[in-house]
Amino acid sequence: MKNKSILFLYNIVFIFIMIFGLPIWIPMFLLSEKRKKTVLQRLFFFLPHDTRKIKENQHSKKPVWIHALSLGEALSAAPLVMALRQRIRDRKIFFSVSTMTGEDIAKKRIADHVDGIFFFPYDFFLTVKQKIRKIDPALFIMVETDIWPNFLFELQRKKIPAIWVNARLSEKSFNGYRQFSSFICSMFATFSKICTQSDIDTNRFFDLGTQKNRLVQTGNMKFDQPAVSISDIDIDNMKKSLRISTSQKIVIAGSTHKGEEDLLCQAFFRLKKQTPDLVMIVVPRDPARSRKVVQIFESSGFTPTLYSQIKNQNKVPDIIIIDVIGLLKKLYALSDVAFTGGSLVPSGGHNPLEPALFAKPVIFGPYMTDFARIAEMLVEKRGAVQVDDADSLYQTIAKLLHDEKKAVAAGKRAFEVFQANKGAVKKVVDVIESCLQ
Repeated sequence: MKNKSILFLYNIVFIFIMIFGLPIWIPMFLLSEKRKKTVLQRLFFFLPHDTRKIKENQHSKKPVWIHALSLGEALSAAPLVMALRQRIRDRKIFFSVSTMTGEDIAKKRIADHVDGIFFFPYDFFLTVKQKIRKIDPALFIMVETDIWPNFLFELQRKKIPAIWVNARLSEKSFNGYRQFSSFICSMFATFSKICTQSDIDTNRFFDLGTQKNRLVQTGNMKFDQPAVSISDIDIDNMKKSLRISTSQKIVIAGSTHKGEEDLLCQAFFRLKKQTPDLVMIVVPRDPARSRKVVQIFESSGFTPTLYSQIKNQNKVPDIIIIDVIGLLKKLYALSDVAFTGGSLVPSGGHNPLEPALFAKPVIFGPYMTDFARIAEMLVEKRGAVQVDDADSLYQTIAKLLHDEKKAVAAGKRAFEVFQANKGAVKKVVDVIESCLQ
């Protein structure tokens, strides 16, 4: 009864914000290209063409619906989707995301393995009911995080089992959830199974009141990324396309956030004095920020080049700003040292396994809450270095560039961490199959 009252209050507040917030929402959606392209699909009942044919064959099995919030979660979900496609060929698989970057990467990585990609609904009760009714899944799978009360309780009401995979609870989230433990516990109870990343996560879920029989520790699916084989010839060709000579040292700064490029610029200014032909490739998490990043480096006297314009350049660039999605993973293969962004500012960090996959030494800042255990493992095995500011970033990069043997050894140790912790996807697929049966 208490949960129903809280859910009722939640919907009243939701409707209140929707109606009285219109003077704010309308300009926001009209001025933001991202929101303008997704709002109708998330608020109303638009679905991919294939989903409308689900019920044409009354004897076909109900589909599986997998949801990943954004780019990072979609990347985590890719190995799961491919493995699940091999196991359940007799069911359709539909994949939803909440952002355009998530949709872009899903279309590039898993479009051939699913039967439709669409945007997850806003948590408006009418939208949620309609979308669940149209898809009518046999099972809903949530990857990492994106908890919405109306959606979860509607699944429960319709007796559709849900599984939370690659589940984690940061210390901040855990402490926040404890303030509303009764309601949070009831939301977690909508999941038939919660597949956790580590024993720390398992214990936190249990401490919040989740029943032990719902918890399965499967490990982190990020370790199950397929190994990418890039030959020396491919690397040379990539360097040529970027106007970089084979003798130049390269630092990659991946998935950077606002505030980090200023610190990178400070470090790079000092690094160039020691290594004049050094190249830095900066990959903003949001490509729309690329021109602002260019301005940051220009203000320090550099002449950065946008990736989209590099074909028009004849000179050798010293800073390249990537303004497209989907290149970062391969670019790490070019690096001598890799910095993982979102970590020098409180953004939770990004996946340090992406450069580790290529046996590259990894650097990240103090804010790695979203990848805390992975970061800890890499630092413990000396495959990564955690820095605090622009000065320590400069010092660490300078040492690794100066001592190639040390850098190569650190990269090998990072790769060993990546290799030693595979296997989560198989465990998760086993859990999914048992729920479908």
